[in-house]
Amino acid sequence: MPTTLGIYLFNSREISLDACFAQLFFIHLFECIESSVLLLMAFDRFIAIRDPLRYVSILTLPRIGKMGLVCVLRGMAVMLPLPIFLQQFQYCRPNVLSHCYCINQDVMKMACSDIRVNSIYGLSVALLTEGLDSLLIFLSYVMILTTVLSITSHTECLRALNTCISHLCAVLLFYTPMIGLSVIHRFGEGSSPLLQVLLGYISLLVPPLMNPIVYSVKSKHLRARIIRVFVK
Repeated sequence: MPTTLGIYLFNSREISLDACFAQLFFIHLFECIESSVLLLMAFDRFIAIRDPLRYVSILTLPRIGKMGLVCVLRGMAVMLPLPIFLQQFQYCRPNVLSHCYCINQDVMKMACSDIRVNSIYGLSVALLTEGLDSLLIFLSYVMILTTVLSITSHTECLRALNTCISHLCAVLLFYTPMIGLSVIHRFGEGSSPLLQVLLGYISLLVPPLMNPIVYSVKSKHLRARIIRVFVK
């Protein structure tokens, strides 16, 4: 966001190479951590629906803290090599980025060195982090659906499914633009630059802006307050 505001308010269109590497590291790190958090939330929903009586004993505060620490450490371990690889390259091509921020797929295209190792590693990381997380989230919802369909009460079935709606919306908001942007960068050589920029802004800005709305709209008290504001 500071980079975006700097471009539009102060016409600041330059960034040093080291700052670019640091920026892409933190962007990809936070993406990895967010993907991990969405996976943990899917596991949380599965435990709450499958075994509600043991929910508190399974997901204790120390255990939740350890899982959060693992998410952060995993993100740092897999993302730290990205800027290290990029620092080894020679850059001789036009140094104009497709976005107002630095990401690995965009920066490595400016290198005139052999980028196959970086490309393979970046793709492997994407598959083993966001790709694996999305697969496990899908499997967790398959098990949730299996559990819910076994509930005899129609009302309880709908109530159980209703607890997952916010999380499903957050998953779609996060993964849909990110996957689209990744596919365009790797395989869409002839795609429109405007589409790349648009997907870049959506994947970076929309999830954090929409997540509070997605999770708060189910609150009856907050929903009533919002309705009163607009009705007045």
